[in-house]
Amino acid sequence: MSKDTGVGEHKRLLLIDDDPNLILLVKDYLEFRGYEVITAENGQEALEVLDQDTPDMIICDVMMPQMDGYSLVEHVRKNPRTSWIPVLFLSAKGQSQDRVKGLNTGADVYMVKPFEPEELVAQVESSLKQASRLIQRQEKSSDSAPRIQVPFDVELTPTELRVVQYVARGMANREIAEELNVSQRTIESHVSNMLGKTGLHNRTELARWAIENSMA
Repeated sequence: MSKDTGVGEHKRLLLIDDDPNLILLVKDYLEFRGYEVITAENGQEALEVLDQDTPDMIICDVMMPQMDGYSLVEHVRKNPRTSWIPVLFLSAKGQSQDRVKGLNTGADVYMVKPFEPEELVAQVESSLKQASRLIQRQEKSSDSAPRIQVPFDVELTPTELRVVQYVARGMANREIAEELNVSQRTIESHVSNMLGKTGLHNRTELARWAIENSMA
């Protein structure tokens, strides 16, 4: 069997897990698919890696010693240099409330262990394509239109930040509601609150503002 170098060529993934066997298996599988994989054993070690390197995607276990996945993702999302990086959570916890917590914390994808390697690769490729489309859209919007202006002291709640990230990806309120496991009315309320805070007129302006300010 020859190495498949066409899929993930030139893409760097940061893989974080305190299980050395899982690290070995997933790293081998992703490298076989053409990705470059750097590893860390916990969130604290991962932050040290992120100080020196900016991967295209983060694949992270949830429960780890020293710093768990939730704390790591909060750090990643707060830093403008890393806030755009797609994050995939791996977890042994598969209950609905665990998935909701993971997504609300800032992960883009939540996968339950054990998982099929092919599904992991598919989720990685999908997330990388989404990130690439966002970057292309950001470049186009910055070339063609002036930056969106909002008051400098606008602060979004963690949930509002999560919602505006989905808005920036072009998702409808109904789709966001399904993703976060809440009612559509709740999402509409969040969007309305953000429009009020920012003084913007519609979801399109909200999406542009989020992309221009590296929130999405």
